[in-house]
Amino acid sequence: MTWMVIRLVLSLVFIGGVLWFAARVAKKRGIGQGNGLIEVVARQRMGRASSVSVVRIADRVLVVGSTEEQVTLLAEVDGDVVEEAIAERRLAAAQPALSGGPAGPGALAGSVFDRNGWTTFVSQLRERTVRR
Repeated sequence: MTWMVIRLVLSLVFIGGVLWFAARVAKKRGIGQGNGLIEVVARQRMGRASSVSVVRIADRVLVVGSTEEQVTLLAEVDGDVVEEAIAERRLAAAQPALSGGPAGPGALAGSVFDRNGWTTFVSQLRERTVRR
């Protein structure tokens, strides 16, 4: 019985070693990783089974809509515009952290439960419906 336990432990150690070695070789050769040519810049879920993604392929930036059944090219965007938008977003996220507020936009930012979003929406409605 003891010999079976020793064989089992040695077998598991051997299999773990082989897997570790294979993972190191794969990482060194870049197997299983992207080649850096395709990058998903941003992704936004639009519904339960649909989303819009901004994808950079080499020097082209594409806006792609995807569902369970298909992927559709929606637009091609200038890469400089995308870079500027990303930089502005990072700067806006860093501003509250610099002023002593929360470290980022928060977990609910952009969702239905975002208080700032609803406040902005209500104030815009008030602006439109004020009688002059």
